[in-house]
Amino acid sequence: MNRRNTLAQILAVTAAALALPIAAQAQQARELNFGIISTESSANLKSTWLPVLEDLEKATGLKVKAYFAPDYAGVIEAMRFNKVQVGWFGNKSAMEAVDRAQGEVFARMVQPDGGTGYWSQMIVHKDSPLNNLQDVLKARQTLNFGLGDPNSTSGSLVPGYYAFQLNGVDPTRDFKRTVRANHETNILTVVNRQLDAAVVASDAMERMKLKMPEKHADLRVVWTSPLIPSDPLVMRGDVDPAVKKQLRDFFVGYGKDAREKAILAQLTVSGFQASDNSQLLPIRQLELVRERNKVEADTALAADEKAKKLKDIDARLAELGRQTASAR
Repeated sequence: MNRRNTLAQILAVTAAALALPIAAQAQQARELNFGIISTESSANLKSTWLPVLEDLEKATGLKVKAYFAPDYAGVIEAMRFNKVQVGWFGNKSAMEAVDRAQGEVFARMVQPDGGTGYWSQMIVHKDSPLNNLQDVLKARQTLNFGLGDPNSTSGSLVPGYYAFQLNGVDPTRDFKRTVRANHETNILTVVNRQLDAAVVASDAMERMKLKMPEKHADLRVVWTSPLIPSDPLVMRGDVDPAVKKQLRDFFVGYGKDAREKAILAQLTVSGFQASDNSQLLPIRQLELVRERNKVEADTALAADEKAKKLKDIDARLAELGRQTASAR
């Protein structure tokens, strides 16, 4: 074999080796894992989300796989390590994905009535003697109570502030027993009288009414929060720009015909609208207000250290206020 042929062969092998990573990257760009937060059992979530993801595949040519985790943090971490490129989040978990996992909000759900918000609700069994939030707070030392995932907006963040912190109550310590679970589990546990009360999302209650009306009929709502922005869809910032456009166009345009509307009805939404990270500003403000109140109430903190922390929080709140005003 002459030297010229040997050199040509070496160059050909080298070129092929270099092409493999490029081909792999191109293939990876056509595959997406879609993360789904654990508001219900995986079986229920699959039955409601898979028809949407199948339509996404057909419309875009992308290979889309559903990704489930036992808790919200699992989906956040999956996006952080690029095991998930796009997904459905709550506002609190979306904020974590934006801050820790290169996430970008690109759409949000539209409610069946056309609204773009939902509520945290505290529920009891219909036969419970508890009739309102004050009844629950007064009897808390005798009650078994259900909270949501720590990264749940409606199951943890919003009730943690509006129902508990404003009333000087720590829900993790002040009840007889406190457990954390997804919305579906909390609803069913109250139905079965294993919990005296629990906080859940209003749209989870609507799904229960749709799927198990007889169980929904056994419940009463004793407290409702201020309006929460509808759940966002989030994608990683490093997703290919062409794929980003495909995702935005698909979701914003989805739910126009009768078949798609029927699919979305199982999710108890009517469609999606374009959104961005600005929808998380009220959630960021709420987190900081909660943090400020904790610092203010901390009697073990030295006065100068407390003043320093409060000044920093106030500066961040002022900046969020300016961002909120400019986003309107």
